[in-house]
Amino acid sequence: MSDWGMLPLLAVMLPVLGMVLAPALGARGAERLTLALLPAGFALALGTAAAVQAGGAPLVHHLGHWAPPLGLSLGADGIGTAMLLTSAVVVAGVAVFARAGFGTAPGMPERRTAFVFWPLLLAIWGGLNLAVTARDLFTLYVALELLTFAAVPIVCLDGRRETLSAALRYLLFALLGSVLYLLGVALIYGAAGTLDIGLLAGRLSATPPVLVAAALMTAGLMAKTALLPLHLWLPPAHAGAPAAGSALLSALVVKGSFVILVRLWAGVLPPSPAAMQALAGCGAAAILLGGVAALGQARLKLLVAYSTIAQIGYLVLMFPLLAVPGVAEKAWTGGVLQAVSHALAKSGMFLAVGLMAERLGHDRVADLAGASRIAPRAVLAFGLSALTLMGVPPSGGFAAKWLLLSASIEAGQWWWALVVLAGGLLTGGYAYRVLSTALRAGPVSAVPVPHDSRDTVALGLALLSVLLGMLPLASLGLLQIGRVAP
Repeated sequence: MSDWGMLPLLAVMLPVLGMVLAPALGARGAERLTLALLPAGFALALGTAAAVQAGGAPLVHHLGHWAPPLGLSLGADGIGTAMLLTSAVVVAGVAVFARAGFGTAPGMPERRTAFVFWPLLLAIWGGLNLAVTARDLFTLYVALELLTFAAVPIVCLDGRRETLSAALRYLLFALLGSVLYLLGVALIYGAAGTLDIGLLAGRLSATPPVLVAAALMTAGLMAKTALLPLHLWLPPAHAGAPAAGSALLSALVVKGSFVILVRLWAGVLPPSPAAMQALAGCGAAAILLGGVAALGQARLKLLVAYSTIAQIGYLVLMFPLLAVPGVAEKAWTGGVLQAVSHALAKSGMFLAVGLMAERLGHDRVADLAGASRIAPRAVLAFGLSALTLMGVPPSGGFAAKWLLLSASIEAGQWWWALVVLAGGLLTGGYAYRVLSTALRAGPVSAVPVPHDSRDTVALGLALLSVLLGMLPLASLGLLQIGRVAP
């Protein structure tokens, strides 16, 4: 354990301690505390990535200096550090954006929604950091529950009946996923006598209890990731949540369970080509059906929500390619890069959609004419995010999808390449539908454009998703550190 091993622990403890302290400070104090923690959180994430890159090996910290199986450990490998950086950037952007809706100006009374929002934001940040650094299956369950019980209240912050209904549906799916995952954890503990990921690697064989555990845990994580067919909670939850909440749900919350799913099948569970093909098949169906559903939506937030379902499908296309010699590294890099670029693009897109809906007074796609005059930077942010989601060069989405496409062809599984291409066309279709209407002159074209830093935040996140594709290829070697071949 190196001197830098404490960094993963600090990355988790910083937002968790903030979450605990925030309620005692009131809405105004919680807001100030959150904003004060953002630079420190980003510095910790950046320092963790630098230490992992410099050392060429994952960072590991044993809690209380007790090594597994007697103790618990936290660690940061390539995929973990990538998600730590992503969460720090997205949380910072959302926090700055949310000040307009959940901030408390000097001299103004504190509001209930503001009092609730800031601790929940810190809880989501801490939950995701724990989900990508924990190294045993039960601690990962704790991280999933922290994410769930922080994300569900954000969906229904406004207290409307439809948002309460959406939050209840989300809660039911999340609890179902938790129960299935926990049952699988119990079966694995009975079969192996430990829950530490490092100790479980190569230790499990394809016995009936392990196979049942694999099925239960995979189904539970699919429900939390909103992977088709367990995606029904996501559209109403995204459509009803405030813009800042939707950005967190789409960019970060579903990524925690995805990273856990990757860790399970790339190092813990025994290899199963049939299961990998089935997972990718669900992803392919999500890409195609989600894209078609997005094309037919009349509301902008629902369109972007169904787009999230489609983009989640790309994440699991890497699974059947990870066991193919010669392409596993490319597929892994493409899958992780897709998770990061999607988080940046979709957070920027949801924030942009929120601004457009606020200034137009509605989010009807057919009536977006004039949006480019009243919210020009928001429309630009939507367009740049769409470029990443379509996979247009030189965006991060292009780099990710190109890696997945070429890996599938090299592996002889060309059908996944067709899905990637079809998904890009569908994304282009619903993005064009929005932009072509928003760029037309409309009755609101004479309304002055307000000076609002929120536009800059949405545009900044969208730009980052594009600039991600311009990173030197050598820097992507970080993502391979700590990867275990399934």
